[in-house]
Amino acid sequence: MSDHVKIGTGTWIVVADGEKALFLENEGDDQDYNFRVRRIEQQDNPPARDQATDAPGRRSDGPQGHYSAMEPTDWHEIGKERFARDLADILYAQAHKGRYDRLILIAGPNILGEMRPNLHKEVRNRLAGEIPKTLTNHRLDDVEKIVRSELGPG
Repeated sequence: MSDHVKIGTGTWIVVADGEKALFLENEGDDQDYNFRVRRIEQQDNPPARDQATDAPGRRSDGPQGHYSAMEPTDWHEIGKERFARDLADILYAQAHKGRYDRLILIAGPNILGEMRPNLHKEVRNRLAGEIPKTLTNHRLDDVEKIVRSELGPG
């Protein structure tokens, strides 16, 4: 359990996975959360098998005439990484416009790991906490409970 993080009125809570992001705003206060959806971002990212065009390539192992299969490109995973970078850009644009002062990021560890190095200093300065969980398909009241248990007052 993390230290208490102030999640007052106006705090943004971004709940993301590799294909969908919910931009929530706390309309309640630090004791009584009331998250409301302000924006939804989604990308169409079909499974890798539906994005591949050919069988994996083969490479020569040397003069003996042996060939090894090459690892196929995981276009689905690349799409998730691109979506995480795009979210970092959206958060910067919104911070620059003064749309939020405090931010909580909730995403799976891989998505958080992809986002962190891409967060602009202006966003990092507003970042109040992170929760490394995938909650995009949870109900809002469940997200509120999880945020309270992870970051809220003890």
